[in-house]
Amino acid sequence: MDTNETYQKLIDHFREYVDLAEIDIDRITSKFEIIYIKKKDYLLRAGQISNHMRFIVKGSLYVYTLDEKGKECVNQLGFEDWWINDLYSYLRQKPSEMYIQANEESIIIRISKKDLDILFKEVPAVSEFWRLKIQNAYVLLQERIFGNTHIDAFTKYKAYVTKYPNIEQRFPQYMIASYLGITVEYLSYLRKKHLSDLF
Repeated sequence: MDTNETYQKLIDHFREYVDLAEIDIDRITSKFEIIYIKKKDYLLRAGQISNHMRFIVKGSLYVYTLDEKGKECVNQLGFEDWWINDLYSYLRQKPSEMYIQANEESIIIRISKKDLDILFKEVPAVSEFWRLKIQNAYVLLQERIFGNTHIDAFTKYKAYVTKYPNIEQRFPQYMIASYLGITVEYLSYLRKKHLSDLF
């Protein structure tokens, strides 16, 4: 994937939400940078301050914290056309408690907080884009909180794999189980017990 194609992915994503003039596109692409990361590489480690917003062009990453026993607790699974970050660290400029790690070789486009703040003033459509993205993220967070307390594990799992049909080919079962808040063994049991209901 060449540079132009990579940036086009970002612009296409913006255009799903807002209209952009040609001059806007030039301003946007001048502020973003492309980075290539290998499987298992980190974009962020606990203790670091998140200073970038990151868009996944190709590949997959996951966000996790460590519990008191050092076990990974997966908070987010991200792949193409997703933004991935620790928003609390980014917005508050405080050390993160999260890790962002590549699950596959990935291409990321990122922008620093300083440059994004500049774009908000130079390109009003970027500000509108982020208003909509943050709004959607809040709704998804509320849905996840509700789901964790009101929806059974299989229904959550079925809804997730229906919405993201390739998720099981992209991420290992232990990550999916952790994200859903269940054990790998229970996830395996649910899949076997309800296999006919899944496909």
